[in-house]
Amino acid sequence: MEKVEDQNPQQEEDQVVNPWEVSAKDGGKIDYDKLIDKFGCQRLDQSFVDRVQRLTSRPPHVFLRRGVFFAHRDFNDILDAYERGQKFYLYTGRGPSSEALHLGHLIPFMFTKYLQDAFKVPLVIQLTDDEKCMWKNLSVEESQRLARENAKDIIACGFDISKTFIFSDFDYVGGAFYKNMVKVAKCVTYNKVVGIFGFTGEDHIGKVSFPPVQAVPSFPSSFPHLFAGKDDLRCLIPCAIDQDPYFRMTRDVAPRIGYHKPALIESLFFPALQGETGKMSASDPNSAIYVTDSAKDIKYKVNKHAFTGGQETIEKHRQYGANLEVDIPIKYLNFFLEDDAELEHIKKEYGAGRMLTGEVKKRLIEVLTEIVERHRRARAAVTDEMVDAFMAVRPLPNMFD
Repeated sequence: MEKVEDQNPQQEEDQVVNPWEVSAKDGGKIDYDKLIDKFGCQRLDQSFVDRVQRLTSRPPHVFLRRGVFFAHRDFNDILDAYERGQKFYLYTGRGPSSEALHLGHLIPFMFTKYLQDAFKVPLVIQLTDDEKCMWKNLSVEESQRLARENAKDIIACGFDISKTFIFSDFDYVGGAFYKNMVKVAKCVTYNKVVGIFGFTGEDHIGKVSFPPVQAVPSFPSSFPHLFAGKDDLRCLIPCAIDQDPYFRMTRDVAPRIGYHKPALIESLFFPALQGETGKMSASDPNSAIYVTDSAKDIKYKVNKHAFTGGQETIEKHRQYGANLEVDIPIKYLNFFLEDDAELEHIKKEYGAGRMLTGEVKKRLIEVLTEIVERHRRARAAVTDEMVDAFMAVRPLPNMFD
């Protein structure tokens, strides 16, 4: 039985982590060990990294080998099944609430692209335009428009169209998908959904009724055009750990309606430029690097706003070195600098005071500019016809090749 009867998140004293809010008491850091204990998931240790490399014959992704994806639920079951010759499918998603994505939004898609390529499996990507319509007070039409715009950024990550189905809830919900929603809804009491998500009497009923919509893409029968006759297919969900409440609920219900529990592989939060205090704020453009930022924008934001662990004077810095635990440029390089040896060299020299903050920021600016420029070029090549093709309800005959 899953740990689903959570204390109301609004009453949690030290930190709040749910799909709509991430914060720690007095602006502190998120304690991921406490979060693992509270949610009841497991730490992703080196044995998983080694096993993925052995099974796929590929180097593990930088997010995997550096602990960006740090927790899981039943990932071992997915790997066991794969080793027996049984395939699975991937499911991830995006809540389209803004025109432009920041780098934190790209992390689950970059990692999912690696998983799709490494394991050669199909992928469904849910655009929860209905959710954002309800939570962000957007019109239905604006939510749908943003979903298509965000789909272009997702496609630009390089997904294989022969193995990928992208859908928006407003367009797709119905038929077999809706039948599974009703099955889930009948298994979850009002008290339980309040306990998991912290809903109050002031929340409209749309919010209370939404969780089954995000739950059922983890059941293969929700996609009869893809997985007809494959109701036993397992599902792996790469996501940030704030999405865990949805899938604790799903995993509690799944065996009761005849499905495997979905497995999860969960990431840390990508910190704001101003410091590691939770997720970046879309309301503060200077808290994040956006995929629409120019090279000049990136240079300005990193130099002006990135919180550092360097000392206040060069003399002190040479003497004491940088505090790497709080240094945002180092944390960003940990996400995006591919070369392990170079990263370790920078950390060693910076921590010892032999490398200055300006030098570290310069290297970070180069790394981020390259990523954003590469994404911008890929995104510019995505046409409306390509979006239509990814979102077309169609079979994927080569999805396991």
